[in-house]
Amino acid sequence: MAIAAAMASILLLGDAVMGYGATYSVAFGAFSMMALAIGATFFWLWRARSTPLALGMAFSWAGSACVMGWWWIYTLTGEPPAMRTNTLLFVFLALSLTGALMHFAVIRRSLGWDGAIWLVPLGALAASAALVLAA
Repeated sequence: MAIAAAMASILLLGDAVMGYGATYSVAFGAFSMMALAIGATFFWLWRARSTPLALGMAFSWAGSACVMGWWWIYTLTGEPPAMRTNTLLFVFLALSLTGALMHFAVIRRSLGWDGAIWLVPLGALAASAALVLAA
């Protein structure tokens, strides 16, 4: 908790010194790069130990890093139209979604649950679709 409070203080200081936009952009870029490093670390851990949870974490972090990095670069480059609706982004989303499904597989296996755990990602998909359609 102390580290989280310190990070929040640093971000608030950045906001006071550089403004919201610059602070957000610096933090978002740094987090994107750190997430990619975390994903690579989990991939290394999976290769070293072959644990399915580590592989799921590698997919989740790498995919999230790429999605965050995409939007960070999109903002930094003045929101180019070529990035606004580029289907390459789906590749990065697929990495994150694959990692999420792998997590549920590990949870199912670890807790000895039957197929009911798959209702969680299906519920997330249904809720997301309903919110998009309602908007």
